[in-house]
Amino acid sequence: MRASKLITVLMLVGIVLGLASCQPAPTEEPVAVEPTAEPTAAPPEPPAEPTPEASYLERAMNGEFDGSTVSVFGKWTEAEGENFVAALAPFEEATGIDVLYEGSAEFETLITVRVEAGDAPDIAGFPQPGLMAEFVHQGAIPDHAPFFDMEQLHSDYSEAWINLATVDGQLSGVIYRANTKSIVWYPVEAFEAAGYEIPETWDELIALSDRIVEEQGVTPWCVSMEHGGNTGWVATDWIEDILLRTAPPEIYDQWVAHEIPFDSPDVLRAAQIAEEILFNEDYVYGGTTGILTIWVGDTQTPMFEDPPQCWFHKQAGWIPDFWPEGTEPGVDSSFFYFPLIDEEFGRPVLGAGDVFSAFNDRPETIALMQYLASPEGAQVWIERGGLISPNRRVPVEWYGTYVDQAQAEILQNATTLRFDASDLMPAEVGAGTFWSGMVDWVSGDKDIATVLTEIEASWPSE
Repeated sequence: MRASKLITVLMLVGIVLGLASCQPAPTEEPVAVEPTAEPTAAPPEPPAEPTPEASYLERAMNGEFDGSTVSVFGKWTEAEGENFVAALAPFEEATGIDVLYEGSAEFETLITVRVEAGDAPDIAGFPQPGLMAEFVHQGAIPDHAPFFDMEQLHSDYSEAWINLATVDGQLSGVIYRANTKSIVWYPVEAFEAAGYEIPETWDELIALSDRIVEEQGVTPWCVSMEHGGNTGWVATDWIEDILLRTAPPEIYDQWVAHEIPFDSPDVLRAAQIAEEILFNEDYVYGGTTGILTIWVGDTQTPMFEDPPQCWFHKQAGWIPDFWPEGTEPGVDSSFFYFPLIDEEFGRPVLGAGDVFSAFNDRPETIALMQYLASPEGAQVWIERGGLISPNRRVPVEWYGTYVDQAQAEILQNATTLRFDASDLMPAEVGAGTFWSGMVDWVSGDKDIATVLTEIEASWPSE
């Protein structure tokens, strides 16, 4: 692959031209993911001569760190992991730096074990900013502001995205991938053949669900949340999305910040509304047992049977990566905006994102962080489909899939945009008692009022 290094250098130079100078400075084995295809990014202009104040990425492009290694640990496996590794390939080719990516479904557990054991990766991909914040508070993640040209960073990213990667005033990472969770997938051909129309309100959604039960003789919903050590987050998304539709956004913000109790009446009401679907045995494929035992990547599979065995699946835009082979987003299944409940709260959108944070300030680590913060750092994955970058310099023409274009439109039309609440809460709640409480709730071991009260009691005092 070194034979193509010169080509890739030309391809990546556009990144470094936009960067100003930066100041110097287990319970499970993770699964290594190999790339499946060469990246397709187009080469920009030839490189300029390096200056004495060259950025770390610029220095890397000139071979200063050739032969070094940077380790990256994250949650992406299978297709997502393959796409990320492919997005790293141009950096490796141009710099001679070997990037070792490891992905694990048990990331949240293993990253804590590794950091506590003194075996932190150079860079970690956090699906939860709340977990990242825990390591910042421990002093394990350094200030990232010296890594970047902050004027350029503020130009590339909105304040909302920068704030999500900022802890106690310290920039602690960069958001690499954004998505919306406020969408519902449905089987296009069967839906149209049945003469159904897209529901625009909660009442219309419930009415259509009842109609599918009567006319199709199947459960209209596919819902499941089995995800190893991460089981439970699917149910948290339901509560969060409904809360945004039934209470002012200020209530959501206060809840996230624990300025109101976790078990406040608005949150209880949101969970009770979710029960109208989740706990209706006529609605959900496999009932509550299926919710607890079917792996999240297989949730929508029954929809692709002939005839469909479920008609609705509430999940983010990355789910097509786990569909059966041969299925195509926008053709076999499309999505609509998760309907309104109380119209006074407009068109809110629940979003999420993955943040990369460095655990050290080694030059090669900083060079890779600068690459990940650039449009080109995500280009290969964007063009493959399945990634929306929050970077405003990403050209719209890079988004070649229906799913990504439609998600971007929903994000643009949102009257309120809020990040996943559990991802912002302290890790012991957002990735702990909130998740486990959802399992207790769905299993019937505890009612929702008890679950929310126990989560409130688990909130850390400091």
